[in-house]
Amino acid sequence: MHPNNFDTNLKMNDELDNNTDRLEPMLDQIKDLFFEFGIKNLNMDDISHKLGISKKTLYRFVKSKEDLIAKLFDYEQLKWVENINSIGSQKVNAIEILFKVSLLVYEEMKRFNPMLLFELRKYYEQVFIDHHSKKLAHISKSMKFNLEQGIAEGLYRKDVNSEAVVAIYMNYLVEIHNSDICKVADLKFDELFGVMFENHIRAISTTVGVAYFENRKKEITESLSKNSN
Repeated sequence: MHPNNFDTNLKMNDELDNNTDRLEPMLDQIKDLFFEFGIKNLNMDDISHKLGISKKTLYRFVKSKEDLIAKLFDYEQLKWVENINSIGSQKVNAIEILFKVSLLVYEEMKRFNPMLLFELRKYYEQVFIDHHSKKLAHISKSMKFNLEQGIAEGLYRKDVNSEAVVAIYMNYLVEIHNSDICKVADLKFDELFGVMFENHIRAISTTVGVAYFENRKKEITESLSKNSN
């Protein structure tokens, strides 16, 4: 490769990085477009038209549609971490924090329809895998910290296997969105989620933790119903 060409590519990449902050206000709109029309059905012409900008302008911010999706995932991951950190900073106990984080996962995955997931896995597999791995790693880290907090507060049992507990609960969170169990059992999604959360709490909690959950169960159930409407 000619040195001048190499330098030009570096400048182009630097320019793209510098434009990321300017792209972010558009990313929420782009996400809504993907949810409404699907990923495959929208090309860069469609996206730029919906945003009210030229395709040339859009290509100042991203190199390709795949790059756009990657940047959208990065943006969503940043917001996700901010939301988790905000919940973690609240002056409430581990059970309250776990419910709030679980509800955040529930809300996000409920909107992630199967067709969108199918398109991401089929056409942008590596981008999706990278994002999904980061998300799961962050949830896992947050849950392990939550277990430590709950044990210190006397709400969770000291003898829990943290690695196994986190792996099982995360699998439940993901799989209830990927299966047809709600249709087969004629259940609403929030009902299934509520039972899953209760079973998890009862499995890892001390008598003090179970008693606390019993006192909060009605409000937690109402929160789920409210968020499912």
